[in-house]
Amino acid sequence: MLIALGALFLSGLVADLISRKTGFPRVTLFLFIGLGAGGAGFDMIPPALQEWYDALSVIALTMVAFLLGGGLHRDTLRQHGRAIMIISLAIVLGTLVVVTIGLTAMGMPLGLALPLAAIATATAPAATNDVITQSGVNNGFTQTIRGIVAIDDVWGLLTFSLVLVAVGQLQGDHGLEGLLLAGREAGGAIALGFAIGVPAAMVTGRLRDGEPLQIEALSLVFLCAGLSLWLEVSFLITGMVVGAVIVNLATHHTKAFNEISHIQWPFVVLFFILAGAELDMDVARTLGAIGLGFVVLRTLSRIISGWVGARLAHVPQNEVPWYGVALLPQAGVAIGMALIAAQRFPAWGAEIIALTIGTTVVFEIFGPIATLIAIKRAQQDKGS
Repeated sequence: MLIALGALFLSGLVADLISRKTGFPRVTLFLFIGLGAGGAGFDMIPPALQEWYDALSVIALTMVAFLLGGGLHRDTLRQHGRAIMIISLAIVLGTLVVVTIGLTAMGMPLGLALPLAAIATATAPAATNDVITQSGVNNGFTQTIRGIVAIDDVWGLLTFSLVLVAVGQLQGDHGLEGLLLAGREAGGAIALGFAIGVPAAMVTGRLRDGEPLQIEALSLVFLCAGLSLWLEVSFLITGMVVGAVIVNLATHHTKAFNEISHIQWPFVVLFFILAGAELDMDVARTLGAIGLGFVVLRTLSRIISGWVGARLAHVPQNEVPWYGVALLPQAGVAIGMALIAAQRFPAWGAEIIALTIGTTVVFEIFGPIATLIAIKRAQQDKGS
């Protein structure tokens, strides 16, 4: 296992160097490495290391959530908050409507099309954030994208839960368990985020002036992730709220998230490589017309609704066409939604899981490429 860990870190370093030379998203390269080393390739990753994936994903995504929340400083919200809210809502609602109409037009029952459309609203915060970091671009467009990704899980979770309730009503189930569960998961995560973030903002960074210690950063990440899992609330929303609270309340910090930025990289490398090892290409190859239609519908819906939202938000003209393109990546959040939907509607469970896993493979590999293209094109169009 130690040899495998060393080899994976080394391959991650090589992938990072290749991405620097070619401009290709390193997230996609990490996934390809995982595909080659995992069960779909040469099956070289020891089972003991594969068992780390769940824990690594929670730790890595919590760190990403911290950093995304840290981007929601009051100055950023004052400058881009309106665009973040309008574009994010437009993309979620647009994706839900377009994918639902498209799938039903292809002959899919409304009760199945609605959950799949709700799953399509989910994005991939880790992949999107890493592509932005790799691009080295820090402007209004990337700041708004980070903000949208930060709150996207809140809208997606609420939309998904409302859809489950609506489909249950269509089938004669008059319970509101799904909506109550979403309220508890999102509301509990926000409350936990404030409970951790407020004292952390007051206490951290006191032992060394102006910058929290690495052990302080690690303690916050692990406490945030562990308490979220224990209380059964969203660790992504909790991490985002903690990050936002600290960056806005801890005025004595000069670099509140420097240490998390430093320590997240090894976790993120392993997370994406092991995620690639978990991908099942056989499922992706058997999608057929419905799977292809879902990919096309989700892509078109995000491009169109991103354009509409950007126009409504009155963002600079060079950014208008690129928000939906930048938000194409999709990953583990969608699969989590699919598992819940499959449990709620077992008659459609196999179709929901197969379609979600298969299309997630496509968006996880090609989505980061679209994000990087969008960032570069928005910057180039500004220059022209």
